[in-house]
Amino acid sequence: MSWSSRYDDDWRAYIPVAERRRLAARQIAELKRAGRKISPVEIAGRKITTTFWGNAWSQNLESYGDFANRLPRGRTYIRNGSLVDLQIEVGRVRALVSGSEIYEVDVKIKRLTKARWKKIKGQCAGQIASLVEMLQGSISKGVMEIVCREGTGLFPGPREISFDCSCPDWAAMCKHVAATLYGVGARLDHRPELLFTLRGVDPVELVEAAIDQPMRTSRSRRGRVLESGELSSVFGVDIVDGDPDIEQTRTKVASGPSRKVRRKSVARKKQAKRSGKKSAKKKSDKKGSVKKAKSRKASRKKAGRKKTSAKGRS
Repeated sequence: MSWSSRYDDDWRAYIPVAERRRLAARQIAELKRAGRKISPVEIAGRKITTTFWGNAWSQNLESYGDFANRLPRGRTYIRNGSLVDLQIEVGRVRALVSGSEIYEVDVKIKRLTKARWKKIKGQCAGQIASLVEMLQGSISKGVMEIVCREGTGLFPGPREISFDCSCPDWAAMCKHVAATLYGVGARLDHRPELLFTLRGVDPVELVEAAIDQPMRTSRSRRGRVLESGELSSVFGVDIVDGDPDIEQTRTKVASGPSRKVRRKSVARKKQAKRSGKKSAKKKSDKKGSVKKAKSRKASRKKAGRKKTSAKGRS
């Protein structure tokens, strides 16, 4: 059988979007009944990604000409709910994509080299206040440029990505692979720590690097932390505002203890000092009273003995 005849025999007729969604839902239910843990990717609205990490992943993919021609079909697939399952682990992404049938996608991504990771940590040292802030995308412009920099940042380039799909499409990147790659960005919206898992590094090390160099986390950091609108303008992506608790944490980290807390601390110290003085004074007064009582008692005994002696002589 020739290559062309095999391709024609394996080609499937077009399936409408509504029918594909029903097929995907049925296949998910069957897989769950079979005991398989399923993690589908669901997109609400037209935007595939909405946070810093998700948008940065998608922008990285779209910046490479090798992928540009094939990615649009993947966007259509993921919006249609065809990404039935997505699993991200160290150096690997596995997915099930629903088409005329379920297709298996296997994407391999090289881990960061030790030298590259060490360089990233060194450049970010002292610029990240907490792991929570970093994963929320509440990072400075300088850190954003470091982690997003092509070839030296956290995101993989085309030469670091290889993929395979069980579909009959012989293209370099089929629509199922493209949908899987976009699915990674959508998953990073909710679980950004998976980017570090995928590249085989620990995000805590970035925060530890900041602790090792505390002098860089000075007042000037306030000027380097960008708000959501500024983050969007730097990379042309839409950033969702952070959680109120995170914003409160960021304010406390930047400005230190509040005046109220400092006043309470000073008042407690003064109160403790006064209490110490009062306690010492009470002990001193008590000792003085005991001495006086003993002196009076001794005087009375002495006076009694004198009277007795006088009576005896008379």
